[in-house]
Amino acid sequence: MRSALFQSAWSRYQRFTAALTLFSGVPAFLLRLYLAPVLIQAGWNKYQAFDDTVAWFANPDWGLGLPAPVVLAVLAIAAELLGGLLLLAGLATRLVCLPLIATMLVAIFSVHWPNGWLAIADTSSWLADGTLLHDERVLAAREKLAAAKAILQQYGDYDWLTSSGSLVILNNGIEFAATYLLMLLSLLFTGGGRYLSGDYWLKRQLCRTADNNAP
Repeated sequence: MRSALFQSAWSRYQRFTAALTLFSGVPAFLLRLYLAPVLIQAGWNKYQAFDDTVAWFANPDWGLGLPAPVVLAVLAIAAELLGGLLLLAGLATRLVCLPLIATMLVAIFSVHWPNGWLAIADTSSWLADGTLLHDERVLAAREKLAAAKAILQQYGDYDWLTSSGSLVILNNGIEFAATYLLMLLSLLFTGGGRYLSGDYWLKRQLCRTADNNAP
């Protein structure tokens, strides 16, 4: 009896997982749909402030201090703008991921690494309370944020200032860049996705043409 119930449950599970394979391209599509506007916006911002971007790449004191800043700025803008558009279409997905992964690694280690993990200085986070990652920078933000709120409550229209959301302190840690990096690594291994990417239909067309031309 138990064996029959187990076999029946296993058979249903197998049918369920087989049905899910029809939607195997959805996760990659959702990753692309999330990443594309983020990358396009980042590239567009750099393009709009090109001189400032070059200066930030070049300056060793308050910037990155990188060599050939004009070339690197152009490459970064091209990677994010063109890469974001190609990701949106699901074209050359794996190739596009390579320069974007490099861009994220540069951002992580050159910009965000000294600031720890958290993007926002959330002093209530278990990542900042010493349980896993003791971040003095984030913990110090508690007092500063409390002082800022007190000043605004006394001298400003605090309700109006916070009507669009709570006041926060930007910590600028690696959280977002690391998340984007993991998403790009996933797309590097999976590709653009079944049915919902230009890569999939291009491959089908190329395979069909090759079959038709085969002797």
